Amino acid sequence: MKFKKIDLENYPRRKHFEYFYSLQYPYVGLTANVDVTELIKFCKERNYSFYLAFIHVVARAADGISEFRQRILNKEIIEYDACPTSHIELLEDGTYCYCTLHHDMPFDEYMTYAENARRECRENRSIDDGEDERGMYFISTMPWIGYTSLTQPVGGGEDSNPRIVWGKFQKDHNGRDQMPLTVLLHHGLVDGIHIAQFYKNVENEILKITDGEGDR
Repeated sequence: MKFKKIDLENYPRRKHFEYFYSLQYPYVGLTANVDVTELIKFCKERNYSFYLAFIHVVARAADGISEFRQRILNKEIIEYDACPTSHIELLEDGTYCYCTLHHDMPFDEYMTYAENARRECRENRSIDDGEDERGMYFISTMPWIGYTSLTQPVGGGEDSNPRIVWGKFQKDHNGRDQMPLTVLLHHGLVDGIHIAQFYKNVENEILKITDGEGDR
């Protein structure tokens, strides 16, 4: 994964970065519902895994925001060109393993690749990401419950990987499937405007897939 170093002397958020970097808990998180009705329908019709499809959605949505691709390294900021995902795969014994996926390919090709990758990681049963862990998006899921808030573990210090989690989708009063989607980010790198753009990007990525406008 390629990255560049941000010039802090000309970085407009330098003071913000320095302030939040100094805090014991410098993270900001948000949970909001997203409408996944059409994506669920699309996946059912094509026998696609909704979980893998939504990983593709959030990865593309995050990559579209430079701040989501930034990390802290030795009190400086680096920015990756693109970031793979590291997601959990549940195992039959109630534990889980980690699976790394890249998303720089057409959606249909990605789905075939992702199914093969998850099958292989379940056989290996490893919790080692095996790559540049700093550059990844950490992804998990709570498919058993439709929640309204979520507390996630973080390493502190320069731990600045975005955490993305979603829960059980449920019908709203209009019969639409709404799903809680949570993001947790380092506030030294990301502000509320970037989080809002992420949710907008998620909506757009779903439309690209379900309307056939993506690079499928």
